[in-house]
Amino acid sequence: MSLSLYTLIESSFPDDRTRLALEVPGRTHGPRDWSFDRLSAYAARYAALFAQLGLKPGDRIALQVEKSPEALVIYLACLRGGFVFLPMNTAYRVEEVDYLVGDAEPALIVCDPAVETAIADIAARRGVPHLLTLDADAHGSFIDAVATVADAVRPATCGAEDLAVILYTSGTTGKPKGAMLTHGNLAANGLALRDAWRFTDADVLLHALPIFHAHGLFVACHCALLSGAKMIWRQKFDRADVIALLPRATTFMGVPTFYTRLLAGDDFNASLVGHMRLFTSGSAPLLAETFEAFRARTGHAILERYGMTETGMNTSNPYDGERRAGTVGFPLPDVELRVTDEEGLPRASGEIGGLEVRGPNVFSGYWRMPEKSAAEFAEGGWFRTGDIAMIDADGYVHLVGRAKDLIISGGFNVYPKEIEELVDDMAEVLESAIVGVPHSDFGEASVAVVVLREGAALDEAALIARLREKIANYKVPKRAFFVESLPRNTMGKVQKNLLREDYKTACA
Repeated sequence: MSLSLYTLIESSFPDDRTRLALEVPGRTHGPRDWSFDRLSAYAARYAALFAQLGLKPGDRIALQVEKSPEALVIYLACLRGGFVFLPMNTAYRVEEVDYLVGDAEPALIVCDPAVETAIADIAARRGVPHLLTLDADAHGSFIDAVATVADAVRPATCGAEDLAVILYTSGTTGKPKGAMLTHGNLAANGLALRDAWRFTDADVLLHALPIFHAHGLFVACHCALLSGAKMIWRQKFDRADVIALLPRATTFMGVPTFYTRLLAGDDFNASLVGHMRLFTSGSAPLLAETFEAFRARTGHAILERYGMTETGMNTSNPYDGERRAGTVGFPLPDVELRVTDEEGLPRASGEIGGLEVRGPNVFSGYWRMPEKSAAEFAEGGWFRTGDIAMIDADGYVHLVGRAKDLIISGGFNVYPKEIEELVDDMAEVLESAIVGVPHSDFGEASVAVVVLREGAALDEAALIARLREKIANYKVPKRAFFVESLPRNTMGKVQKNLLREDYKTACA
């Protein structure tokens, strides 16, 4: 692919560019109606500002702000100017941001005014030359700076192999890794989803997901932008808000938690969504009982799919045809999947093993980690996902486990090792284990099982309070339990399966 992702997106806009691309109902400050023309014009001005600041193609721009149309346009401006976009979860604490900034070395950070002082300290310490602020209502020094820009810049010449985005994902070592996604990766995946899910310029997507995450930024926004569809933009998921706006939408994307909350009231029913074309679910496993309850209530079968930070989307249940509960469907066009044994040899249909993927959607490697990148790929360009899966006789993919001990809570990835290191650093703690257990709202939640040093005193509230100061809220264990010792096998490895069983009702 010779065109940049930005050029592809803009070429997908409708002929009538005065049509609304983005609507923000109830917004009290900043534009609430964004035509395709406005998106294009603002992206050009934002890219010109970055160039005016001295940024060059390939420079990283880090963003930690609340969801807003302006935040989306910053992403588009990065694509337009050839800059590398680095979104950061708004829940990240200072230490987490400090690590990411130190690793990625951005030339510009855009943050919420509320955290400017803390981020300015990081920027100064890490040698970041530029810091600007932006809030959800279009206030901040970023908006002031853009107002002084008169010129636009032509879209940069970017090829399929050029880096577009770095998305950080934690790992079993506890240190986040920057997955490098190219213009070609994102374009291939966006086009595949647009076509597989039949998006057109007649669609209206009700967008209630965060945009620091691949689900909300790439899956949702790319489907809309690459089809000329309209988005109704919501700051976050609010049940009453979504119920009120669904009559104006044709499509909705969510995490399983969204659907369990919608089903919690009788006002969510078949008559409310009879006009809807598509509901999709991702970022965490959708329980079969939620799938069946949703279908019984509304007549709609939620379309579940599977992806990950390093690959975008890999599979999807069919738009036409049977959407099977408990499966994530078939590989998307041009995506290959296989299940392998411990030796890396392909397993037969119906057998369980490690899931590997190959295709134009697969990332180019981890930022500044060549050895780690090489280790994650098998011969022939197959990426080892770390998930355990089975492909049945009909070709449906079943995810049956996670080899890397990942916990998915409310659609967000939680890696136990990262939290265990923080708990183990506490003076009172001898050792700890973090495990995921069922949670009625979040799907999964983490709990801490802790062994204290002899004579030490530490209670659950204090332990959790300390963690809240260090890590994002979604990573903080919902409960903490104190034990004399952790169960181990004959090789000395902690038997987390036993802990998951022992504490399976802790968050019920």
